[in-house]
Amino acid sequence: IISQFERSAVVDQIKKVQSRRSIIKKDQRKRSTASDLIIELKEDGFLDKPKTLLEISIKLEERGYLYPVTSLSAVMIGLVKKKLLGRKKNNGKWVYGK
Repeated sequence: IISQFERSAVVDQIKKVQSRRSIIKKDQRKRSTASDLIIELKEDGFLDKPKTLLEISIKLEERGYLYPVTSLSAVMIGLVKKKLLGRKKNNGKWVYGK
């Protein structure tokens, strides 16, 4: 009887661990980086016309992703360096586009 109880307890622990792992894997698959989201905006045509960081931040916010402008600047520079986006100064402000 005791050995059956111990086996069932071990099985329960294994199932809990496996369940936690599957939840973590699902969460990891759903997450998109800021770079991925901005590339998605580009592919959707949002960046066909040059946009400021504030405009990009607002568009991401509309889609449910909250990124402050200060966080986006480094991401945008990285995309410019990879030549995935262009950047130019317009009326004293940097704008980003295709």
